[in-house]
Amino acid sequence: MFEQTRRTAVERSRKVLEAREREKEDQAEKEFRRPCTDSSASAASATGAGSTLSQRERGSSESEDSSDEELTGPSMQSQTSAQGPAEDTDDDEDNEFIGPPLPPGFKDSDDDNDNDDTEEEDNNPVKKIPDSHEITLQHGTKTVSALGLDPSGARLITGGYDYDVKFWDFAGMDASLQAFRSLQPCECHQIKSLQYSSTGDVILVVSGNSQAKVLDRDGFPVMECIKGDQYIVDMTNTKGHTAMLNSGCWHPKIKEEFLTCSNDGTVRTWDVNNEKKHKSIFKPRSVQGKRVIPTTCTYSRDGKFIAAGCQDGSIQIWDRNMSVHTKFHCRQAHTPGTDTSCLTFSYDGTVLASRGGDDTLKIWDIRQFKKPLNSAERLPSFFPMTDCCFSPDDKILVTGTSVKKGGGSGKLFFFYRETFQKLYEIEVTDASVVRCLWHPKLNQIMVGTGNGLAKVYYDPVKSQRGAKLCVVKTKRKERQAETLTQDYIITPHALPMFREPRQRSTRKQLEKDRLDPMKSHKPEPPVAGPGRGGRVGTHGGTLSSYIVKNIALDKTDDSNPREAILRHAKEAEENPYWVAPAYAKTQPKTVFAEVEPEDDETDKPEWKKRKI
Repeated sequence: MFEQTRRTAVERSRKVLEAREREKEDQAEKEFRRPCTDSSASAASATGAGSTLSQRERGSSESEDSSDEELTGPSMQSQTSAQGPAEDTDDDEDNEFIGPPLPPGFKDSDDDNDNDDTEEEDNNPVKKIPDSHEITLQHGTKTVSALGLDPSGARLITGGYDYDVKFWDFAGMDASLQAFRSLQPCECHQIKSLQYSSTGDVILVVSGNSQAKVLDRDGFPVMECIKGDQYIVDMTNTKGHTAMLNSGCWHPKIKEEFLTCSNDGTVRTWDVNNEKKHKSIFKPRSVQGKRVIPTTCTYSRDGKFIAAGCQDGSIQIWDRNMSVHTKFHCRQAHTPGTDTSCLTFSYDGTVLASRGGDDTLKIWDIRQFKKPLNSAERLPSFFPMTDCCFSPDDKILVTGTSVKKGGGSGKLFFFYRETFQKLYEIEVTDASVVRCLWHPKLNQIMVGTGNGLAKVYYDPVKSQRGAKLCVVKTKRKERQAETLTQDYIITPHALPMFREPRQRSTRKQLEKDRLDPMKSHKPEPPVAGPGRGGRVGTHGGTLSSYIVKNIALDKTDDSNPREAILRHAKEAEENPYWVAPAYAKTQPKTVFAEVEPEDDETDKPEWKKRKI
């Protein structure tokens, strides 16, 4: 608005100066013609000419007065002094310029200079990159693996490997750059992707579990996708994903629909209003027709196509309404076995850019999908969500690189879309650059790094709002009362209304306790014996305890075990109690008698003399 006002003021002053020059030329012509007129003219005609001349001079003086009110710049005398001999030498160069030189503040606001600047920017796309200023948002200590900006550019969300999602409001932040909310929507799962819907009222959260979540602008849950049955072989018959999610995004036109892909080998579309089952399912296949895992997925800009990058190095694109066969596919897009980390369509919808796990960045025309239009190599990528994006004017492609710890700085590379020539690079930090986002309305670049930082690059002239809103605000001073009362934790039972009344004398309390039948009740002593009054004795009321208690057990320890056994032998022989009566009826009579002494062997029969 200020720039437009300034331009109109400059144009108005130029027009006034041109009108003034014309009047001067007319006046000089009149003065030149006057001596050439007939000397015998009547006095009346002379007075008439004088009156017309005086009217003309009066009109010119009035126009000068009115122009003096509108003129912004030096006066006429300074103009004549400034247009001295220097102008004579520069006549050949600046023939078209009319009027005084502009003030120093308005020198660059000239239309010609503006046109020159725009031509220079068109010829040099590097000048369109807003990187003159930056701010750093501290998300945490671990990798920032997800970034999301709402369509208006008012809020930024960051997610990381520390399971946290943080909300940043540019209009509400001051120079301290603190997040206004932090939460863990998926408990102990790393955040893979965050994205605002096309209307900006809900957020899609994709994490390491199998269920995507949808939150509102303030972080409260709206829906959670259902988990599928992992024992069903055909993924078409499951209602949801059965393995870890890899990526997800919103439909660019339909605000209720979003897309997810998972390690179960499927790409599914969902409706926010129906969390019980997916909307449609796409199953990428290898050349042999086997299942392959999609590592990233996206919609085209018009929402008609769905693209997925797979682990076998292929890129497969389906018509959104026909989920069986692919519309376009390239089998050898990237090296097989590497994770394609990002697919993104250009704003005009004709070109697809892919960031591969084989350290390459490629650009494709989906109408001629056999080989890439251009390719850039030696761009290290250690993370499965390293992404790329187009500039708002669709002429520049941006991606980040990964570095090992202590191996240098992670960089942001800018490539010209037509020739894939490297235009520019920014050293971001001494860690990997994982996420990058170039917002078309703000004209600011957001970067997520491997050491827990989220950086915002902007230009005070070319960028709009966003980071410019919070850097101009001073830090809010903490009040002393807030710092003092911040650490106290008040429990409800510490309040006076819950506190028991304190007794002044213990003697009075003891007398009162003696009168109380509950407090003065003597505990019952333990029961000795079998028990009485319904109470069980100390040894218990079981049969085993009764036997142990009533049968006398002789526990004397005999040193000679043989004597201890034979001590009961005579009694057992005379009065058998346990074994002999049980076998009395069935036991056979003994045939062989015991051997008698040798003296009586002569009287015995022969068969008895044998020793057995």
